[in-house]
Amino acid sequence: MSPSSGSPARAKDWDFTALHMEVEFGYLVPADSSISTMADVDRTGIRVAVQEKSQPDIFVSRTLKNAEVVRAPSVVGTVEMLKSRKADAIFSIKPSLFEASKQLPGSRVLEGRPGIDPHAMVLPKGRDAGLGYARQFIEDAKSGGLVKAAIDRVGMRGAVVAQAQ
Repeated sequence: MSPSSGSPARAKDWDFTALHMEVEFGYLVPADSSISTMADVDRTGIRVAVQEKSQPDIFVSRTLKNAEVVRAPSVVGTVEMLKSRKADAIFSIKPSLFEASKQLPGSRVLEGRPGIDPHAMVLPKGRDAGLGYARQFIEDAKSGGLVKAAIDRVGMRGAVVAQAQ
């Protein structure tokens, strides 16, 4: 199983290339927050909003030990929780957090990277000829700058090119 597949169950049906992109997880806090670092988040009394049943929800639910995870049906819902003070921070992928910060003047995405949402190309099992081509294409796209150019073209802050395999 590739590290990009996420689970042995998925690897039964799919073959994966190496990662081409890593989308960073992070926290968004309001302008007047006393939270200044990621270490400040995991404290008793801190409520962290997350979109329910999402990759960020799975990750943060496993990693936070002291803070309370509160869930909303969407990223928009987590922003509303932050605005109404039902949450002290939002946990999500950084591109979503940077977008949400536009609705919250003075808010900030904390420095650091507690984890990533890995991105890879997948093909159904049994397409071995195509898999070899796809794996080489991904490596060439990373080393040739194609992946970085695509990230830059859309202005995706919080996404990075995965290391070559």
